[in-house]
Amino acid sequence: MCQARQVDLLPRLWYLLNDRDLLDELPPEPVRHLESAHAFALAHERGVRWEVECIRRVLLEIDEQIILLKGAAYVMAKLPAGRGRIFHDIDFMVPKGKLNAVESVFLRHGWRSMYADAYDQRYYRQWMHELPPLRHYKRRSVLDIHHSILPETARLYPDSRKLLAAAQPLVKGGNLKVLAPVDMVLHSATHLFHDGELESGLRDLVDLDSLLRHFSQADSFWDKLTERALEIDLIRPLFYALKYADRILGTPVPDYVMDKVQRGSPNIGMVWLMDQMFYRALKPDHVSCREGFTGIARWMLYVRSHYLRMPFRLLVPHLLHKAFVTPYKEWKLEKQAVKQPNRADVLKDVPPEN
Repeated sequence: MCQARQVDLLPRLWYLLNDRDLLDELPPEPVRHLESAHAFALAHERGVRWEVECIRRVLLEIDEQIILLKGAAYVMAKLPAGRGRIFHDIDFMVPKGKLNAVESVFLRHGWRSMYADAYDQRYYRQWMHELPPLRHYKRRSVLDIHHSILPETARLYPDSRKLLAAAQPLVKGGNLKVLAPVDMVLHSATHLFHDGELESGLRDLVDLDSLLRHFSQADSFWDKLTERALEIDLIRPLFYALKYADRILGTPVPDYVMDKVQRGSPNIGMVWLMDQMFYRALKPDHVSCREGFTGIARWMLYVRSHYLRMPFRLLVPHLLHKAFVTPYKEWKLEKQAVKQPNRADVLKDVPPEN
């Protein structure tokens, strides 16, 4: 129960048990936790739907379409992966040439950049595949505006124009879309196996399992998936996704598909090393799951994710900046905040006028 809560899978666990009529067989104490998580997930979904509606209305001002990604896409498309899915920001993608117009319209409607530091702004705008996150000043909702699913400096760089062209509208004639099924799976795989922040890695692997089980009901899905992975140069993350989904969650992947994705496999030594890291890092980040070298495995995957996203000449200065400059700046800001008490705290001690 604690492990599932740590990776935001407690609501998903409620659905799994409820679908199998197993909730009544559990003791009342864990059922109360599961029911509470389910109620929270329903409220979260209502909030997401309202936030997406606010986004849709804002975009009408510039008559622009967007492609919802990850959790927001699963929820709005009513996919099984969206049931009980908890997430903390809304991701969507637009053509790179539309970034300025889309960012401007959201700034006019109450969203503000979460990063004031000049280095962070340059890091996102010059090297990354997304703008610095925006947060609404009232609702505190966070937007991640992408122009691709991987940075332009990454060793793998799928053509975002192909993803945009194949996207499917949520409602006919509407301005909200989601990725095509095979592209949705490939994006989920790429996000998980190129991102070094694996605290919710098991949740993302569960997403992959759910997407694969759902979409594979369609004829020729597996063939289309492997062909698309080869077409947009994402066969390596698909190899990892299918391998670990099969080994950890028992995802039913046909043998011939596993044979096809072997083209994305690294050499045998690297496969062994990745197994040592991912089998540890994909467990919940909870004390009951930690074993020898878990911390080292997570750190190595974090460094690997940056190595995959940035050339060495950019990677070293970036990691040094994050290791030394950023903590120093944060320490200075905290020190200044201590020296300058909040004005409201000062005024509350001022006696009222007679």
